[in-house]
Amino acid sequence: MKIVIYCKVANLKDVRPIEGYFIETTEGLIFDVKGLLHPPDRVIAYVRYVPDPNGERVRRNGVRYRKVYALSKREELIKRRFPEYTHYDEFFNRWLQSVPIRRIKEVYDPCLKLRELIKLMKKDELETLACELAERLTSAGVSLDSIGISGSLLVELHTESSDIDLVVYGEREGRRVHDHLKKLLKSGKEIRAYTKRELLKLYEFRSQDTLMPLNVFLRVEERKVLEGIFKGRDFYIRLVKRPEEYGESYGQRRYYPIGRAKVIAKVVDDKDSIFTPCKYLVSEVEVLRGSIPYPLKEVVSFRGRFCEQAMKGERVVVNGVVEVVKSKGYYCRILIGEHVDDVMYPLEMV
Repeated sequence: MKIVIYCKVANLKDVRPIEGYFIETTEGLIFDVKGLLHPPDRVIAYVRYVPDPNGERVRRNGVRYRKVYALSKREELIKRRFPEYTHYDEFFNRWLQSVPIRRIKEVYDPCLKLRELIKLMKKDELETLACELAERLTSAGVSLDSIGISGSLLVELHTESSDIDLVVYGEREGRRVHDHLKKLLKSGKEIRAYTKRELLKLYEFRSQDTLMPLNVFLRVEERKVLEGIFKGRDFYIRLVKRPEEYGESYGQRRYYPIGRAKVIAKVVDDKDSIFTPCKYLVSEVEVLRGSIPYPLKEVVSFRGRFCEQAMKGERVVVNGVVEVVKSKGYYCRILIGEHVDDVMYPLEMV
C-alpha cells in the first residue's frame, strides 16, 4: 500500500513520524503522534479527530470530524470501536494507543505544512498568524526549516477560535527559542503572557482531565514561557528534540509500571523541562503514599502541559504512576499526565 506523506513526501522511508506529527488511518481517523520512541512496525499515537456526520469540524473535502480531547474519552473510543489501534508494548509493559504502519494512509509533517502555508497566497486569519509567529521565532537565530505547525491547523480542522500550535525541532534550536520568548514576553507587544482572567479560562479547560488546586495552577502557569497570546490569539510552542538527541532508542530500556505514588522531592536538574517529552531529575525523595522500591531519579511526562512545571532547587509534590526502569541496573521514575489526578507543582506554592 502506498502511504502519502503530507506535502509530497513519498513514503515512510523518507520520514518517521515523531512528536508534533499527525497521522491518518485508512478509515479516516486522525491521531497525534506521541514522543520519539516507536516500535518498528507501529507509531505510538492517540486518536484526536473522528469522522462524524454531525461533527463541528469540516475539512476542505467536506468530511466532518469530531474532536476527542480528554485522554479518558480517547481510550474509551478506541477500546470500544477500534481495538486494532492498541497494542501491548513489551518494552513499556503497558497497553498503548498506536497505529500499525500498514494502516497509515497519510502522515502530516509540521515543517512541510509551514513551508506550504508560507507559499500560499490566500490564507485565513489563523494561517496568517501562525506563519507570522513562526517568522518571529527565527529572530532567535533558528531556521524556518526547524519550525513547524501542529494541532488542528496541520490537518485543516481548525476553527475561528483555534489556537496557534507551533513545534520547534532540535535541542539547540529549542533552547534558543525558549530564551528568545522570555524577551518577547517581557516586551509585551505582539506577544504577551496570559492575564489572570485568561488563566482562569485555561484552568477550566485543563481541569477536564488534570486536577490541580486553582491557586497553585495560577502561580505555576504565570511564569511559563511556551504559552501566551500572539495578536489576540492563544499560542503554544512545543519544543522537541530530534531522535538522535534524545539519548535513548526504542527497546534500549524496559519500563515496568508497578502502581501509583505521591512523593515530595527536590528538583536537581530542569534543563529538559522545556521539551516534550519533558523530564525533571530529582533527589531527596519523601514518599507520602505508595511504594518506591528503587531510587527515584526522575519525573517525566509526554504532555506539554507539564513542561516548565518546576525549576531547579524547588521541592515539588508529585503524584503519578511509578515505573521501574531497567537500564544497566534498576531505578524508578514517576510518569505524570495519564490520569486526572496526576500532578506536579512546587511545594512552596501550596
